[in-house]
Amino acid sequence: MDRREFLGIAAKGAAGAALVGLAGCQSEDPTATVEQAQETAQEVQEAIAQDSGLPEINWEMATSWPLSLDTIYGGAEIFANRLREITGGKFNVTPRAAGELVGGTEVLDAVESGALQIGHTASYYYTGKSPATAFGTALPFGLTARQQNAWLYEGGGLKLMQDFYAERFGVIQFPAGNTGAQMGGWYNKEINTPEDIVGLKMRIPGLGGQVMDRLGATVQVIPGGEIFQALQTGAIDATEWVGPYDDYKLGFHTVTKYYYYPGWWEPGPTLEVQINLSEYNNLPEEYKAAIQSAAVEANMGMLARYDVKNIEALAQIRAEAEIELRPFSEEVLNAARDASFALYDEFSQQDSDFAAIFTPWNDFRVKISEWHGFNELTYLNYVGSHG
Repeated sequence: MDRREFLGIAAKGAAGAALVGLAGCQSEDPTATVEQAQETAQEVQEAIAQDSGLPEINWEMATSWPLSLDTIYGGAEIFANRLREITGGKFNVTPRAAGELVGGTEVLDAVESGALQIGHTASYYYTGKSPATAFGTALPFGLTARQQNAWLYEGGGLKLMQDFYAERFGVIQFPAGNTGAQMGGWYNKEINTPEDIVGLKMRIPGLGGQVMDRLGATVQVIPGGEIFQALQTGAIDATEWVGPYDDYKLGFHTVTKYYYYPGWWEPGPTLEVQINLSEYNNLPEEYKAAIQSAAVEANMGMLARYDVKNIEALAQIRAEAEIELRPFSEEVLNAARDASFALYDEFSQQDSDFAAIFTPWNDFRVKISEWHGFNELTYLNYVGSHG
């Protein structure tokens, strides 16, 4: 998109210049990206104030989240609120909880068909359409939140994903939330070796679910609002969800015995705003820029909220429940990693979209893991054990 053509008049030239930077999300760190988004938002606000002819737009946004999960649902709210503020109340998006407009795992379908203009969801819910959708959220043994943002904003990942979405679904998407590294889930059985996974009835979606299936689990995909009852009745033995804050709100600690970590299938999962591409292309350039700015703020804002809220929630879980907090053994992690990359090899042979994204993604993963591994990880391991 050529932002130099934005508005095309001198009075609004500054806004157009700012949009050039936002379109590419050129930033050396995520914090600067937030600052850049805020600066661009101000420029867009000024431009909109000078153009009284811009239309008033009202969209309903389907989400994949129950209202009770205020932080993950909050990503959609941050986006909607900032979009409204940036556009001076002219562009209004109203988030709706899962099930109000469509089912929680049917958001992409609704946006693709044009039944809805916009949604907020996790792309890996749609791996049945194409395994390449998983790159938009997370792959097992993939990128942390910081690494994911680096790949999307600076490593070419967002362009790869947007090209794929446009061709395959007629949709454009923008990162709009991240939970940070997730936990490995809640279990009523001990998981000491890969053999303990065989026969395990577990709720886990996406590629993580496919890996667990290969390890012998009986995998189920259950909406968030139904997981507690399934655990309580024994319909499932285990579940993953997000992390301490959301897991505590859903009460999993009251009906399980073990809380495992890390969530190797979601080390830094991105949530995203999905927009029907035809609807997006018909928007004024100012509104497109406002969408991009609001999405960046939602992406960074959700992650910051989770990092704060998970601290207190983990302390509450430890204080209120007789839960054993356990790490997965290296034997379990090795088996899961081997199964994950065997799955990627198969996808690469079977699906050209997956292969086209996996090769540059994996190259980036290896390089940034080495960098973070010998430098930042050394520091974190030290302060984690010494305070």
